[in-house]
Amino acid sequence: MGVQPLFKNRIFVLLFIAGIFGVVSFSMFLTTTTWFVISDSGSASSLGLVLIAATVPRIMMMIFGGMVADRYKKTTIMFVTNFMQAVLLFLLFIFVSNDVLSIGLLLCIAAGFGMLDAFFGPASSSMIPKIVAKSQLQRANALFQGVDQISFVAGPIVAGILMESIGVSGSYFIAMVLALLSAVIIYPRFIKEAPVALQEKQKPITEIKQGLAYIRNSNFLMTGLIVLITLNFFVFGTLNIAIPFLVENYGGTPLNLSYMEASLGIGLVAGTGILSSVLVKKKGKTSLFGLLGALIAYIIFAIAPNLTMLTIVVFFIGFSMSFVFIPFFTAAQEQAEDYIMGRVMSIIFLAMNGFDPISYALVSGLSAANIPIQAILLSFAAIGLIITAVLFSKAHTYKNM
Repeated sequence: MGVQPLFKNRIFVLLFIAGIFGVVSFSMFLTTTTWFVISDSGSASSLGLVLIAATVPRIMMMIFGGMVADRYKKTTIMFVTNFMQAVLLFLLFIFVSNDVLSIGLLLCIAAGFGMLDAFFGPASSSMIPKIVAKSQLQRANALFQGVDQISFVAGPIVAGILMESIGVSGSYFIAMVLALLSAVIIYPRFIKEAPVALQEKQKPITEIKQGLAYIRNSNFLMTGLIVLITLNFFVFGTLNIAIPFLVENYGGTPLNLSYMEASLGIGLVAGTGILSSVLVKKKGKTSLFGLLGALIAYIIFAIAPNLTMLTIVVFFIGFSMSFVFIPFFTAAQEQAEDYIMGRVMSIIFLAMNGFDPISYALVSGLSAANIPIQAILLSFAAIGLIITAVLFSKAHTYKNM
C-alpha cells in the first residue's frame, strides 16, 4: 500500500489549518501591540520593553516547552496554549475598549503571550513525525514553514486593515477569534494521537539535562545547531536591524521598508516551495550550501548601492535561508527518538530564535558608536564565512547525513 498523500491525511490537515490561524493571530497581536504602544505613548523605549517582554520570556521557556511536549499529548498542549492566548487577547480587547490598558498591564500580557508560544512550537514540530511517513517529512516541514511565512506576512496586513476600519480593540478581537479557532481545530477529541513515548517521568531539570546530553552526544545535531546559530546571529538577527537602517540611509520611505520585508518573505516561500516538491538526499550538505548562499547574498546586500538592489538581494537571502533550516529540521526529526523529540525540537527552536536579542543589541551598540552599518554587516558576514569554511572542512559526518 502506498503512502497516504499529505492533504488526504486528516490529522495533518487539521494541524496545518490550526497552524495558519495560530500564526496569523500571533503576528496580528505583535503588529496591533506595536501600533498601540507607539500611538498611545509615542515612546520608543516603551515599545522596546514590550517587544522584549514578548520575546525574551518566550526564548527562556523554549527548553521547558520541549520537556512538556515529551511528557504530555501534543494536541493537549497546543489546545491549551491557543485557548489561553485567546483569553489574553480577549482581555486586551476588554482593556482597550474601556481605555484602561496601561503599559504595565501590556508588559504582563505580552510576557504571558510569548511564554505560551514557547510551548506551541516544540509541540507542533515534534507532532509532525508522529502523523506523516518518514519519506514525507521534508515536504511536510516545507509546507509548514512556507505557510508560517505567508501567515506571518498576512497577519500585519489584516491587523492594519482592521485597525484602520474598526480600531485597535477590533484587531485584538479578530486575533482572539483566530486563536480560538486554532484551539477548536486541534481539540484533542478530534485527533487520535498516539500514546506519549516518555513513560517514566522524572524531575523537570533532569529531563532537560537528558535533552541537552542527547544533543551533545550527536555530532550531527551539534553541528546543525552551530549552522542554525551562525545563520540566526550573523545573518537573520542583524538583517532585522539592518533593513530599517539602510532604508533610512538611502532616503527610503515606509513603502520601501515594506517592499524589502515582503521580498524576504517571498524568498523564504519560494525556497520552501521547491523543498516541498524536490527531495533532498544529503540534508547536512544542503544546509551548509544554504548557509554559504545566505552569507554571500548578505555580503552583496551590505555593499548594494541602492534600494532597488537591496530589495532584490534580500529575496536571495530569504531563498537561501529556507535551504538551511528545512533540511536540518527534517534530518533531526528522522534521527531523534520519539521519547525525546520535543526536547530536541525545542533546543533547535532556541538556536533559531535565541540569538536575535543579542544580535539586535550588538548591531545597535556598534551603530551608536558611529560605525557605518555596511562595515558592521561585512564584519558579521566575514565571521560567518569563516565558521562556514571550518564546517565544510571538518564536519564530515554532517555533510554525509
